[in-house]
Amino acid sequence: MKALFDAIAYSSATEDRGLPNGIYNRHDFFMWERQNLFGLTWFGLAFAADIPNPGDVRKIEVLGLSIILVRTESGKIKTFYNVCRHRGRQLVDSHCSGIKLLRCPYHAWTYRLDGQLQGTPHIGGTGEHRVEGFDKDQFGLFEIRNHVWMDVVFVNLSGEAEDFSAWIAPLEMHLTRFWGDQGPGQMRPASDGVMEMEVASNWKLALENYLEAYHLPFVHPGLNTYSPLKDHYCIVSEANYAGQGVNNYQPNTGTGTPMPTIDTWTQELGHTAEYPALYPNVLIGIQRDHFFTMLLIPQETNKTLERVELLFVGDSARDEAYINTRQAILEGWRVVFQEDVAAVEGLQLGRNVDVFDGGILTPVLDRSTRHFHRWFARQARNRFKKIAA
Repeated sequence: MKALFDAIAYSSATEDRGLPNGIYNRHDFFMWERQNLFGLTWFGLAFAADIPNPGDVRKIEVLGLSIILVRTESGKIKTFYNVCRHRGRQLVDSHCSGIKLLRCPYHAWTYRLDGQLQGTPHIGGTGEHRVEGFDKDQFGLFEIRNHVWMDVVFVNLSGEAEDFSAWIAPLEMHLTRFWGDQGPGQMRPASDGVMEMEVASNWKLALENYLEAYHLPFVHPGLNTYSPLKDHYCIVSEANYAGQGVNNYQPNTGTGTPMPTIDTWTQELGHTAEYPALYPNVLIGIQRDHFFTMLLIPQETNKTLERVELLFVGDSARDEAYINTRQAILEGWRVVFQEDVAAVEGLQLGRNVDVFDGGILTPVLDRSTRHFHRWFARQARNRFKKIAA
């Protein structure tokens, strides 16, 4: 691993070299990321709309881990490792709704939706459901810290990340110019605005593809006819996000009624739209008539699940009157994102060529990609130093 970290350090010390192959195709590095990158910060796990009602439970596979998302009786969202405290059997095998208790399929130990252990059948022998000295309060489910922002459920596996409000503050400050003092609270998820795609690629390559518009004329020729490369610009921050923007956005109405727009969208902003990536795995699109988030859910070294949710402005945007427009927007993005799949999967295959050394980053159109590479190298350096010490 040390040689790989040395290669990461070398690429970050130069202006034009990309990160080495090993961070994209080595399983041991993928496992290192789980503990030392994703594990120590906030990352996007799911959407709150995945579990809209009390008693809803969703199973999520990420980074080789199984996690369950639960909506409690009071409406609160809880996240737990998907493992029974008795013998470690996976507690939930599939999504479910309307449940009152979580019941292990192996020996029927049961847990309340807040994670507390409630039932321990036959723990003291046949017919004896209690045993002296065993305190059920000490054996609840392993809970994972979470926070919901823009309907994204963010989690911190280690519990050691900074307060979420401080972590998200730089990006929120950047987005304030679009939504003003009203903030993200005006946006509403639409039940017909979700899509999923499996990509045979490392999560970082999917993120890097999103950061730049350089590939637009070649991968998205249709999009490039009405949103050409020349109208795009790079977003480079001093914090944990970068991306691209465009100054000629035109709402897609299809054959439907135009969607409500953000009230605070100023004349100066005009046709601006921006597409920042919040590291490590949340991709964002903000336009005056809708917002989207894409979660890059790492499944394996070379497999990523992409989940996209659209949000619109105000409660009325979910009315039946707008259904054709919502569908037109969703399908428009589906075409764009599916066009990216082959490109990203080709990038992954290229990382199996040993003589490839990370490639070249151009000085203008790859600025946002360079930002991510330096951020990643900084995380790797800081984490590796702690391990070496």
